[in-house]
Amino acid sequence: MLKLFVFMAALMAAPALVFAADEPAPSQMDTITNTININTADAEQLASGLKGVGTSKAEAIVAYREQYGPFTELAQLAEVKGIGEQIITANNDRIQF
Repeated sequence: MLKLFVFMAALMAAPALVFAADEPAPSQMDTITNTININTADAEQLASGLKGVGTSKAEAIVAYREQYGPFTELAQLAEVKGIGEQIITANNDRIQF
């Protein structure tokens, strides 16, 4: 009777082990890209969340936003001093409005 119980328990656990093996390890998973709201983020958040944007460029983005209002399209970033097409392209998938 005990052998039957152990056998049944093993059969019930087997599918969980098979499915667990199919999942990629955390190191193999794609990292989820975090997006940053260009209209609400402060300079520190912009500098840490955008590629190629340091403190001075992040402060320029905030200053532009304060002077001209919120960004409505990605192309407006090119009007900020120090922000060019390369930075815009590199951050296209990171920026939200």
